[in-house]
Amino acid sequence: MSAAAGAIEVRRDAASAIATPRGATAPGGLALVQRFVNSVDMEHGVDLWQTPAGLTVWIEREGWATLSRLDRDDLARCVAVREAIRELLLANAGATIDRAALAALNRTAANVALRVAFDGAGTAALGPVSGGVDGAIGDVLAAVVAAQGEGVWTRLKACREEQCLWAFFDHSKNGSGMWCSMAMCGNRAKARRYRTRRRASGGRA
Repeated sequence: MSAAAGAIEVRRDAASAIATPRGATAPGGLALVQRFVNSVDMEHGVDLWQTPAGLTVWIEREGWATLSRLDRDDLARCVAVREAIRELLLANAGATIDRAALAALNRTAANVALRVAFDGAGTAALGPVSGGVDGAIGDVLAAVVAAQGEGVWTRLKACREEQCLWAFFDHSKNGSGMWCSMAMCGNRAKARRYRTRRRASGGRA
């Protein structure tokens, strides 16, 4: 994928397609984590996992076979992991780490079986034992472990703009990015801070 194409994240529901330029696609396995978190577009109200059927479509499109019909419990598990990981990405962008999110991820990780496998070149990697929902969650958690080992995990962030929270990969030189798009969310946040200062000073610039 080209850099230009990678800068456009496309999200679809049954009726429409939304294309929004918000940051760049993450490299390697982190792209899976990014897609997992960005399965919901908070700002535009599009959630690809709105129903168990929607989650099934997403999981199968990502390459995991669903051996049985997914239900509301499966959906709740995936959403809980998605939002807990989003909290970690917000921490990567400078927010205070959410202890409840860590606890939720630890509970999930305790029930997802991972194994080490070696490829043809002799490189070891973590991967899930099963498919379906457990396979999806397992692959996502394994990608987080790998990214932390490679030193790139902290570059995957969630936009600090509260209406957005989109997962983006920070390509800035010093890794200090806070927003998925400076032109959109960055300017929105700065304008809000300016209005707050104006009100606090009684309308003086």
